[in-house]
Amino acid sequence: MPGERIYEDLTLVRRRARAAFWTVAALIVLVLAYYWKVQVFDNAKFARMAEANRTRIRTLAAPRGLVLDRNREILADNRASFKVSLVREHVGDMDAMFASVSRLLGLDEATLRERVELHKDLPLFEPIVVADGLDADAVAPIESRRLEHPELVVESEPQRHYPKGRRAAHVLGYLQERTAEELRAGGAKRMRAGEMVGRAGVERQYDDILRGQDGSVVEVVDSLGRVQYEQAHEFPAQGAEVVLTLDDRLQELAEAALEGREGVVVALAPDSGEVLALASSPTFDPNRFITRFTPAEWRDLINDPLSPLENRAIRGLYAPGSIFKLVMSLGGLAEGSITPATTVYCSGATRIYGALRHCWFEPGHGAMDLSDAIKNSCNIYFYKLGQSMDIDTIAGAARRLGLGRATGIDLAGEKDGLVPDRAWKKAALGEPWFPGETISVAIGQGQLQVTPVQVAALTAAIARRGRPGPAPHLFRSSPKVDAPTGPEAPDGPAAAAAAEPLLPASAFESVIAGMWRSANDGGTGQGARVEGFDVCGKTGSTQVMSRESAAKLAQSGREVKTHSWFSGFAPRERPRLVVTVLVEYGGGGGATAAPVAGRIFARFRELEPR
Repeated sequence: MPGERIYEDLTLVRRRARAAFWTVAALIVLVLAYYWKVQVFDNAKFARMAEANRTRIRTLAAPRGLVLDRNREILADNRASFKVSLVREHVGDMDAMFASVSRLLGLDEATLRERVELHKDLPLFEPIVVADGLDADAVAPIESRRLEHPELVVESEPQRHYPKGRRAAHVLGYLQERTAEELRAGGAKRMRAGEMVGRAGVERQYDDILRGQDGSVVEVVDSLGRVQYEQAHEFPAQGAEVVLTLDDRLQELAEAALEGREGVVVALAPDSGEVLALASSPTFDPNRFITRFTPAEWRDLINDPLSPLENRAIRGLYAPGSIFKLVMSLGGLAEGSITPATTVYCSGATRIYGALRHCWFEPGHGAMDLSDAIKNSCNIYFYKLGQSMDIDTIAGAARRLGLGRATGIDLAGEKDGLVPDRAWKKAALGEPWFPGETISVAIGQGQLQVTPVQVAALTAAIARRGRPGPAPHLFRSSPKVDAPTGPEAPDGPAAAAAAEPLLPASAFESVIAGMWRSANDGGTGQGARVEGFDVCGKTGSTQVMSRESAAKLAQSGREVKTHSWFSGFAPRERPRLVVTVLVEYGGGGGATAAPVAGRIFARFRELEPR
């Protein structure tokens, strides 16, 4: 009909419109919430990111503290140098970059790739040190090509320097770059890629004192990474100096005496424990570690059969040989197996437990009391003493005199050595102890193992007549330490036993009398004699092969040599210096080691204030 209205049901349309409205409204709310989060909640975060697009923080490496000897002679300092770092965020074609940069730096491309690969987990903007220890002439070509290589950053930095070269290398130790694992595990502790840290010796032991506080520069840069101006500057603070107990003059002599040989010289003050010289040969130049090794160079060094990185003074394990007769003497006196007047007749050989045992002096020494036996290092006397003593008693005396455990010297990696007894053999080998083994131990052979610094500490204990004393140490003073003292003796029952004198001073006097005669009355240690200085000492020669093997070598005309020992102190009353010498394959202790010790004693006497 005309004029009739037609109605349409719009319910569905309205429902869909409302759904669309609320969907759009929800989306708008989410967008507004996101923008609120970005603008308000994450404001600081994005501000930092924006700032980073135009600023760069450059670390200023702090110089390490100086290392000085007791007379303030510089043993380790710093010198100016340059380093080149690579910033990967400025690199387009990595392969092309490696090829061109390796040519520019004079590095093997594989070595360059390996250095970058070590730190692949670092952020791309973090610089990776690829070359250091450079002088101005070496960095000039790099600076002149800065536009071609925006990924390279040249910076000056203090570089560790050892002005004495190889001198005291095993004491000072060396530095190496932090590893990627250390950087990842650093946590809250501030670490940076390319940072050099102590890895051995004093550099490692006192790294926290020697390492300074890095500074920083905030630079404003353009889109190509070119510096426009500095926004802030925080200067680095140099590490504190460390003064050592070493006397560089004695150290120089000790190392010269070992030139061309494998061995150790340790000199220390018996009452204070201060180490005046510690030489291990062969040695190395710690300056080589400042610039990064190639993998081939590092492999050559660690695979060197002479092991120049090994500090033989604290890590070399040797049979003590006749040096151990001092322990046997004190142990026998303590147990009552002998007195100073006990006499044994030496005919050059004796049969014990069915085996023929020989003295080093084939004709024999004749009748020997304790003083004579120490003077002449008579094997027969100590074979008989070993026959009368139990191995556990011998081991107890050795441990109370400091053997079988680390001395506590302030150098990482010191070994304990070994003093065998019944319990040790049963646990280690599952076998019982046999009496014949005690006879070998009685003259310092068998399973006995000591380090040269342990022998020096043993000699110092004898020089003090058994009085407790401080552990050997190299640290003397530093501004960062309020009360500079040497390290305490190791904790535990063994240390408590060591604090108790083994015997009255009179018993030590009986042993010292033999040591004095060894150096001053025609004994085996007369090579160490210094006129007017009353040197007391004991020599030792240790087998490094079986008697049968030695006989075969001798029959073939080849020279058979043993390790050569000497350990002693001077003067006899109020001792001021202990010297221990080990020369590997040096032959008789009296012929090789004792004269080296004599030179150290003589030089000390010249230097000592009158």
